[in-house]
Amino acid sequence: MEIWLSLMITLIKILVVLGVFLGVGAYLTWFERKLAGHIQARMGPKLVGPFGLLQPLADGIKLLTKESVIPQNADKPVYYLAVVMAVAPALLLFSVIPFGPGFTLFGYEIKPIVADVNIALLLVFAFGSLAVYGTIFSGWASNSKYAFIGSLRKAAVIISYEVVLGFSVLGVILLAGTMSTTGIVQAQIEKGVWFIVYQPVAFVLYLFCMLAESGRVPFDVQEAEAELVTGYNVEYGGMRFGVFPLAEWYLNVMALSAIAVVLFLGGWSGPHIFGPLSPYIWFLVKMFGLVFFVLWLHWTLPRFQARDITEIGWKIMLPISIVNVVVTAVVAYIL
Repeated sequence: MEIWLSLMITLIKILVVLGVFLGVGAYLTWFERKLAGHIQARMGPKLVGPFGLLQPLADGIKLLTKESVIPQNADKPVYYLAVVMAVAPALLLFSVIPFGPGFTLFGYEIKPIVADVNIALLLVFAFGSLAVYGTIFSGWASNSKYAFIGSLRKAAVIISYEVVLGFSVLGVILLAGTMSTTGIVQAQIEKGVWFIVYQPVAFVLYLFCMLAESGRVPFDVQEAEAELVTGYNVEYGGMRFGVFPLAEWYLNVMALSAIAVVLFLGGWSGPHIFGPLSPYIWFLVKMFGLVFFVLWLHWTLPRFQARDITEIGWKIMLPISIVNVVVTAVVAYIL
């Protein structure tokens, strides 16, 4: 009986996470367009519903009803698989994120995390590495030179900054003594200080890697409309085309922002000014604060050249991240 109950609770958690973040991801498109409009002295969406709030629904209907043309010489199995590989890693990242402390409901302990495992950060790296397959598959299967060039650009960025991301997180693991995301938050609560205080360099490196992993400005060379006509997903149409920006620009940004909150910003810790909901509200406030920062940068900075991005990753950020890990290890050993 307990096994079935545990499975049911896990299934409910999965459905809640999928429903909430897919819905929020859709409405982040509206928020970003409104934000971009204010930054650039425009109105943004305003015609579909009050304040344009029904614009994401209209966009979804448009994409679902548009004809999706498949290139004649495309590798169809890989062509379809690329769509799955684009969205699946971003959704899997949410499975190891603790959104708050556990609570008791009807006599059962409920943890607001889908999979509370002691190797959660290893799973984060694994899921993040899978994202490159969606990009490569889409460029290769489309049988288009422009799409393939865009996919290679994105793959180069992901691989280079995935290494930096790993080293930037090592300092936090050394301080917390665990790879469990829940354990890292608990370590910050016990110490009474967020790890961003001990690891400011790692936090800045993580932000750069988050922008690169999600293809956001100034690292969106795989998009490069003027050069590649929207890059690796140019041969996709309809909702298949819509899945790529939803997964990369919004779901991935939210997931990586939530992981940054867990690693550096104390997770759900904060003053109890909202009653029993305080931990969950603080977690969401921190997470969407980082999401806002990413969206704000997107409409403020120009993009780098492809050569500059890889050089910055390998020649500047990687050495800094290695030095940060060594210094953290030495200080932790001394203290």
